[in-house]
Amino acid sequence: MSNDGKSESGHILNIAAMAARTQALGPGTRAVIWVQGCPLNCPGCLAPNWIPFVPAMQWTPAEVVERLDLDTITGITFSGGEPMEQAAGLAALVHLARQKKDLDLICFTGYRYERLLKNPPNNGVPALLAQVDVLVDGPFIQSLNDSVGLRGSSNQRIIHLTSKLREYDFESQRREVEITITNGELAFIGIPTPGMISAMGRGKYEDTERTE
Repeated sequence: MSNDGKSESGHILNIAAMAARTQALGPGTRAVIWVQGCPLNCPGCLAPNWIPFVPAMQWTPAEVVERLDLDTITGITFSGGEPMEQAAGLAALVHLARQKKDLDLICFTGYRYERLLKNPPNNGVPALLAQVDVLVDGPFIQSLNDSVGLRGSSNQRIIHLTSKLREYDFESQRREVEITITNGELAFIGIPTPGMISAMGRGKYEDTERTE
């Protein structure tokens, strides 16, 4: 399987984790999909297990949509890992989901928006950008994690590609983090503040801190 999630039988997504419903990563109740694999390797990344390009949960876009609880969500958030490395498959996923319900889309990426426009890492990037309502771009910089807004560090930008979510306060909202324990493993859904993970003890985490 290539980095853009294309196989001979169609798009195959390599999914690190999913959350069926959360209110920690954007407005309303959302599904969150974290992809496996990122080439950017930001120092201090909070999801190092999701950097390697190794097989995780491999599903087609249609199989992922079947796992979404469309009756209870208003939007989808993509993070990872690096979503742009699987752009074509994620674009197909959103297209299928929106055939069933009008959902908004937030996407985190360690790439700068200008780079994605001028020199995208694969041919699927334009198709995914065409689906995105809000792009959170740029590398995660650990020293700039100021615990404010829906981004990992203050250098990252909130870019509205449509007008769909312009009334929502992405820049200065108080961060929400949901903590779950499954099979004895601690999971964070959201963007942890500095020191939160060490304070809670070591465990599995699901977060949106970006890598570059």
